Amino acid sequence: MISLISYYADLAIGLVLAFLLLSLLVSGVNEGIVRLLGIRSKFLWAYLRDTLDGAETSDGTSRLDRVLDVLKRFGRGARPRPTQAVTPEEGRSRLPASVMGVFARLPFGRDPRPAFSRQPPPVESPPLAAAAGSVAAEQMAADPVPSDARVDPAHPAEQADPVEAAVLAADVSAVLPPGQGKSMAELLHERLQEIDHAKRGRTSIADIPPARFAVAVLEIATEHGGVETLMRDLDALKSPFSRPLKAVWDRASHDLEAFRRGVEDWFDGEMERLSLLYRRYVRWVLVALGLVVTLVFSMDSLEYGKSLLRDNAYRSAVTAFGQSGTQALEPLREQCEPGRDPYACVTDVLSTPAFVQIFTHAPVSVTMDASGGPAWAWRGGDWWGRLTSPGHWPGFLITLVALLFGAPFWWDILRRVSGLRARTSGSTPS
Repeated sequence: MISLISYYADLAIGLVLAFLLLSLLVSGVNEGIVRLLGIRSKFLWAYLRDTLDGAETSDGTSRLDRVLDVLKRFGRGARPRPTQAVTPEEGRSRLPASVMGVFARLPFGRDPRPAFSRQPPPVESPPLAAAAGSVAAEQMAADPVPSDARVDPAHPAEQADPVEAAVLAADVSAVLPPGQGKSMAELLHERLQEIDHAKRGRTSIADIPPARFAVAVLEIATEHGGVETLMRDLDALKSPFSRPLKAVWDRASHDLEAFRRGVEDWFDGEMERLSLLYRRYVRWVLVALGLVVTLVFSMDSLEYGKSLLRDNAYRSAVTAFGQSGTQALEPLREQCEPGRDPYACVTDVLSTPAFVQIFTHAPVSVTMDASGGPAWAWRGGDWWGRLTSPGHWPGFLITLVALLFGAPFWWDILRRVSGLRARTSGSTPS
């Protein structure tokens, strides 16, 4: 009974260890792609641009956007789907709304990240301006202030006629056009650039602590003439940030400390929501990477489990041979290749356990020859034969589903099965 339990414990540990290593490989490849393309940082700043600066113009789409639209329509098939047209007044979001947008439009399209600066945060920030390419900037260029509606400097403002008074009121809450100041997202980055480093000339900030965001908003509001003035100008920019800012300001009853805590809580909730959206997109990429890893190594979980049990039984037979003598050699002779020395067969099996054999089913495999050097071999035919064999497909499916649980899950299972314990900071080695 104890021997049987040991067999199944070894089987569980072997399977969990294999799933753990393959899951780590999938996570490593995904993290490498994300870091190489700067997807996480671009995803954050696309959201900040939309929230702080407003939508960008929907016209003048790039060639990449047109290609992605064609692929999207091709993926939907011939069945037409009702879509709501985006008007120029509404613009479009910089934040991608599909997996293809995250891993194609976001990395290779217009970069939403601010430019990197080696300078420390300035003592005085530039004035607030509309972001280049935004709907507010387009409307500002389309509706300039008429030249005949300017205020006459010959008399004070209290003597102005209704047209001049309207212009004065507009000037109080107006923001500058692009190029004459900085947008709200750029002003935010200006307060954070002391913890930044360059990546292809752009910021690499991919995470902003909510407390630091709230303090940065207070700094911008202080330099801009107060919270109410900032809210008024953000509203003139059609910035979505003006509405939650106004709600937090009203709830705080104009108390700056309560306002700071309210902005911090709001941004913390937004980051949680953005993280959920990002993980939903990355989940499909992990599925694709898990499928690729499963097929490249042609990892059949059912076959691997049988190999683990066969290894245990084989080692038990070897132990019996050592204890019983030559009469235990017959079962080993039957399991080896015809005409091969059983002693050499036993040596190969013991030096190549089932766990190592996982990586021998890839198109290119490596083994250690007798001289101790690596020997590379092309086994594309055998690999393709395994992929096209329906008998391996259930094992491939089990492997793919197991990889979707992720490396942290399998590490926790391995600790529970093997009895490993996490070492606490206060523990000392005996």
